[in-house]
Amino acid sequence: MPDRPRRGPRLAFRGWRARRPFWGGLLLALGGGEILFTEKASLKVVLHIGMQGLAGYLLPTLMVLLGLLILFNPSQRLFYSLTGILLSLGTWLTSNLGGFFLGLLLGAIGSCLTFGWVPDQEPRVSRRKRRKQARALTSEGAQGTA
Repeated sequence: MPDRPRRGPRLAFRGWRARRPFWGGLLLALGGGEILFTEKASLKVVLHIGMQGLAGYLLPTLMVLLGLLILFNPSQRLFYSLTGILLSLGTWLTSNLGGFFLGLLLGAIGSCLTFGWVPDQEPRVSRRKRRKQARALTSEGAQGTA
């Protein structure tokens, strides 16, 4: 057994989450799940505009699958996100106006977050810290010249 300290499950999950586009994949999967849920709504609520049947269930199922693939295989995130946005927009026609807009929006936002995610990016320095560093540099420069 190595002599390194054990990390708790919360820290291990945070480390795992930091190495992938977690929120994008989660939102895409939730959007697909919401659309699948509205497919089973009561007949008083169901709209079914456009194509019905298999496509109404296939597109949101693929959205859930792509969301999970983004979480567990982030190396192919660009393909998954582009396919996810196309599927999300396709549910407008096949699945109760994209799950009454909510599933469509969740899928589109999740796909966009995934597409914009960059691995191994340096953490962004807040504006407050940048100002503090600039003040420290100017004060050192003023003391060095005096």
